[in-house]
Amino acid sequence: MTATSDRDFSPAEHAELALLLEVAGTPKPGNVDRTHDLDDLRFEHFLAGSVGSRRGLQLAEEGARVGEAFEHGVAGMSQQRGGNTQFGCLLLLVTLVRAAASDDHELTPEGVTAVVESTTVADAADFYRAFEHVDVAVDDPPADAPDLDVRRGAGAIPTLEERGLTLADVMAMSEERDGNAREWTGGFARTFATAESILADDGPVLDRASRAFVDLLAEEPDTLVATQHGPEVAREVSRRAAEVQGDPEAVERLADEFVAEGLNPGTTADITAAALFVALERGLPV
Repeated sequence: MTATSDRDFSPAEHAELALLLEVAGTPKPGNVDRTHDLDDLRFEHFLAGSVGSRRGLQLAEEGARVGEAFEHGVAGMSQQRGGNTQFGCLLLLVTLVRAAASDDHELTPEGVTAVVESTTVADAADFYRAFEHVDVAVDDPPADAPDLDVRRGAGAIPTLEERGLTLADVMAMSEERDGNAREWTGGFARTFATAESILADDGPVLDRASRAFVDLLAEEPDTLVATQHGPEVAREVSRRAAEVQGDPEAVERLADEFVAEGLNPGTTADITAAALFVALERGLPV
């Protein structure tokens, strides 16, 4: 089991705190933060979603299946008026919490990969059920797998069961199009690297979260932006983020521009939250 910080928060508590710190980090261009709301999503919705996620995170800590914990987390998160606030964050966090709290795994790329590889068809079914709680922006399914469209929710479960697809299998099918799925199949590489950069940074944690978000966005196009606006726009968003790295005033201007243009790099925010969790588990003081 991975040791927590000297405040002795549990992994589930660190995960809830990571959700709160992620949304409070300001500015994060295109995303909700303390000073930026979207037309249909506000800062308060994310705070409520973080608290609502608690039971799912606790289930992950207690050893429940990843899919079960995730579905409960999404159900709780959805109990606010904004809709989907942290679906992608929870997909990453329940897996990380499961590794951190387990006697059989560690909070390392290898430990998280072991958790991913242990997922079952039942976990995949829970993942699909979670889509019935909130509207999630997703790309079309592969042309050869229309029956596995996640927008079908529980309606896709018979196909999952017939094909014997685990949640790890489902993530592998999505890795080319979805950044969170790539984290699952790639040992959470960006999550762990960003956690180390947050720990190596200095100053208030919320400032570190903002810088980590901008660095992630500059490094790789956001897959939610690509889904909503196309890959060329996603690449342009990354280019614009790279131009303002290290310049807080320019980052603030970019945040206003992205909100006005409807550009929401949500997958980047998901990985930021996951990295904050790993950093907290490794002793990031708050």
